[in-house]
Amino acid sequence: MELTAQIDAYCERLSPDFWAEPVNALTNLAFMLAAVVMAARLWGHGLPVALALTGILFAIGLGSFLFHAYATGWSAMADVVPIAGFILLYLFALNRHVWRWPLWLALLGTLAFLPYAALTTPVFSALPFFDISAAYWTVPLALVIYAGLLRRRAGALARGMVIGAGLLALSLTARSLDMPLCAALPLGTHFLWHILNAIMLGWMIEIYRRHMLAARAGRG
Repeated sequence: MELTAQIDAYCERLSPDFWAEPVNALTNLAFMLAAVVMAARLWGHGLPVALALTGILFAIGLGSFLFHAYATGWSAMADVVPIAGFILLYLFALNRHVWRWPLWLALLGTLAFLPYAALTTPVFSALPFFDISAAYWTVPLALVIYAGLLRRRAGALARGMVIGAGLLALSLTARSLDMPLCAALPLGTHFLWHILNAIMLGWMIEIYRRHMLAARAGRG
């Protein structure tokens, strides 16, 4: 991808100008707000990985703002890299602190997401409607798989992950309907992806926080 190339991929964008997607840009404040709320809930509990996830959540909002403000190749990278970082760090947290695998195995299990995504993305790409957000649909599927595997070890966390998968599926639906519904809804629906996804990511940090505190207290 050429770093300075203009990208026109969303209904709201009608020109290459900086402020051509004001709603899509401003709704990224939802990610930042979710990060601030979760940072306050985590403060003083000694959960460094959860705090790192919160920092990445804030970066997701900033990166997505830059993308919807500039819509260039470099801003697209600023958009997707923090999202990938959040996914991988969350999987590492599950492997290390819920499964309690040794460090080398937790890292290996985290990296296993990459071939998993490479194998499942083409499947979603071949399905009508799912093809629009094919790579992202691999994530709720992974959450459901993990939840099924964890249901006996960490039931509350597993149930929370299913809720998170449902929220993500809803937000992905909003993301995927943006261009198909553009003629009927000129504003598009992409801004709903930001709001719902911010809630979902904050929720994922919250259920991890609850699990870790319960485990520390001997209740999990």
